[in-house]
Amino acid sequence: MELVIGTKLWSTWSMRPWLALKHAGVPFKETLITLRQGEVTDAELAQHSPSKLIPVLKDGDLVVWDSLAICEYLADKFPEAKLWPADPVLRALGRAAASEMHAGFQALRSECPMALEETPRQVELSDAVQKNVRRIVACWSQLLARSGGPFLLGDWSIADAFYTPVATRFRTYGVDLAAHGDTGAAAAYCARLLETPVYLEWERGALA
Repeated sequence: MELVIGTKLWSTWSMRPWLALKHAGVPFKETLITLRQGEVTDAELAQHSPSKLIPVLKDGDLVVWDSLAICEYLADKFPEAKLWPADPVLRALGRAAASEMHAGFQALRSECPMALEETPRQVELSDAVQKNVRRIVACWSQLLARSGGPFLLGDWSIADAFYTPVATRFRTYGVDLAAHGDTGAAAAYCARLLETPVYLEWERGALA
């Protein structure tokens, strides 16, 4: 298997399936496309991706070009990795949370991009970003309460892969979760995501 990813400092889309592959213990080739440092042409991207977007997973003749689709494919191909929980209710809630992250929170994405190279600092958040943060805190708190933690669905899952880049944003921009409705569970979960061995491996690669 080959995973084509963007620059690790900034590519949240690439981080998610990379984390899933690492958690599954699946060997894969990592191909890096350097972003923001010179022009990457459509022709170069088209060599890997029919959509000219990354990440892309290649498995034999199969090419999967969307981060959520890649993660779902991995969950189907490697059921022993338990990338989704066996409980159908938790699985459904986890898929809903991952899809919400995949498609939403545009203000947070645009105003607080992932930037692992930056020194954490506190910034003033727009009303739109604060609304996104409140929703994320509520989502995390509800899922943690239902599953019992330590991750959103109990054990680590694809849902956690989708929110790990969010945890980096909250750290980089000094987001006070308590000011957005957190009673402690969301902040503890946020810290936990950034302490997992596979995330720390990604971070070391990014900073190197």
